[in-house]
Amino acid sequence: MTSLGQAALLGILQGLTEFLPVSSTAHLIIAGRLLGHEDPGGGFTVMIQLGSILAVMWLYRVRILNVITGLPAERDARRFALMILVACLPSLLAGAWLADFVKTVLYESLSVVAASFVLGGVVILLVERFRPAPRVHEADRTPLAQAFGIGVFQTVALVPGVSRAGATMIGGMLLGLDRRAAAEFSFFLAMPTMTAAFVHDFFQARDHLTTGMATELAVGFVMAFVSAALVVRPFLGFVSRSGFGPFAWYRIGIGLALVAAIAAGWSL
Repeated sequence: MTSLGQAALLGILQGLTEFLPVSSTAHLIIAGRLLGHEDPGGGFTVMIQLGSILAVMWLYRVRILNVITGLPAERDARRFALMILVACLPSLLAGAWLADFVKTVLYESLSVVAASFVLGGVVILLVERFRPAPRVHEADRTPLAQAFGIGVFQTVALVPGVSRAGATMIGGMLLGLDRRAAAEFSFFLAMPTMTAAFVHDFFQARDHLTTGMATELAVGFVMAFVSAALVVRPFLGFVSRSGFGPFAWYRIGIGLALVAAIAAGWSL
């Protein structure tokens, strides 16, 4: 496959999985190794993640604009901003402290990815079965204590294979949000969290971004933007009707397949 074909495929994969509870990071690690895609310094990954971030911002552009313009005078806007800020803090602190260990140690271990896939799927099934009765039905009405708690759950997603979206959605459900509210809260929280991660990663990878990569980066970015924009709304409707169970079984299946491959001595 050509480098542009790889870029398109990885961009689509990033966009489709970023906001689902299946771990886009793990999918990119596995797919990148299978395709033999070279990404020195992680510059390509940084740019396609930006495509996903901008896609969800575009979908919620009216809400974002209303909050920004309402900050000086509207109590609800200030409360929304405070809610997201409180939820962001745990992962920002944990990321600053653990980022190097995660990227140099955990990202190199397919065993960690496989275990995270399986355990994450089991956790989702258990939460779907035993979660408390929902008390919050609108994401922007999430109490600050619950918002902080969801932020704490998000820190677990530093482990590849856990899924940032999955950790925040399942954490939200455990803390009393219904499925749709938990999913939307995850989207709102993704915007500042992923933007901060992008700035950090871009700064580290900037020397690896060359003009010769421009076309590849553009293709991956556009594919990630389009696929993320197409998947978010249908996903909300799906989980409202059917829950997270299908994603849990998908995770378990992929994880067990990866365990079998590792046990057979297959090194990606």
